[in-house]
Amino acid sequence: MASLTILPAKAPLVSSIPSSSSHLEFKFPVKLQHSSLSTVKFRLKPLQARFIPATGDEDSGENLDWVSKRRRNLICVSTLPFLFHFRESFEGFSAEAAELDATYMLMKEEVRKVVSKGKAPGVLRLVFHDAGTFETDGNSGGMNGSIVFELDRPENAGLKKSLKILQKAKSEVDSKQSVSWADMIAVAGAEAVSICGGPTIPVILGRRDSVEPDAEGRLPEESLGASALKQCFKRKGLSTQVLVALSGAHTLGSKGFGNPFVFDNSYYKILLEKPWNSSGI
Repeated sequence: MASLTILPAKAPLVSSIPSSSSHLEFKFPVKLQHSSLSTVKFRLKPLQARFIPATGDEDSGENLDWVSKRRRNLICVSTLPFLFHFRESFEGFSAEAAELDATYMLMKEEVRKVVSKGKAPGVLRLVFHDAGTFETDGNSGGMNGSIVFELDRPENAGLKKSLKILQKAKSEVDSKQSVSWADMIAVAGAEAVSICGGPTIPVILGRRDSVEPDAEGRLPEESLGASALKQCFKRKGLSTQVLVALSGAHTLGSKGFGNPFVFDNSYYKILLEKPWNSSGI
């Protein structure tokens, strides 16, 4: 039977394993040569194995126990290079995550410098008009910053002012870390809700900007009835429940549902009253 012994290449300390015939002796480099974090490949000096005759006076029971222990040790030692590289990769990922987190906090800070309660409703409308172009057919549109090319469309009237407000914040962020319009608009929307007393909405960064406008006719028109609205949102992969929830954003702005600068459930309360049944409508 052959047993295993680990030999560091630069520190040839041998821990021999007695057996009835011979044992194996492996050498491995103490210092690993890692590659960059951009690849999972790394270089190791090849393992060297050689047979060493045993003395022949070992007890077979003890020998089996030693072999079992040494095999476990070999497995542990063999995985160390991979663990070292994994730790290095993990540290790289952690650094990247920390950088993204710092950028995110900077974006939030700059948005709050330029977006007040009075400006928040317009910013939130800008967000929906950028994201609302998404349709499941072809998986196109959505929060991609294409709104910067679509400001002259009738449905986007008045949004140039909101985009100009965000341009100030984006310029400050870009001076330290370049970010996409898509990410900037997404963060601004979440902050607009928070500024007006709504919930805190975490935003994950990483969106890429579109280089062209999205197709026209994808946003719901104000004149649409209930059935047409359902179909419009269905094309976006959204249910009727989500349609109603998103419509609750009309609690902000000049649509006439409660305080225009407070994010609350006034819109929902008005729906429960069924105002369409009143004689005045």
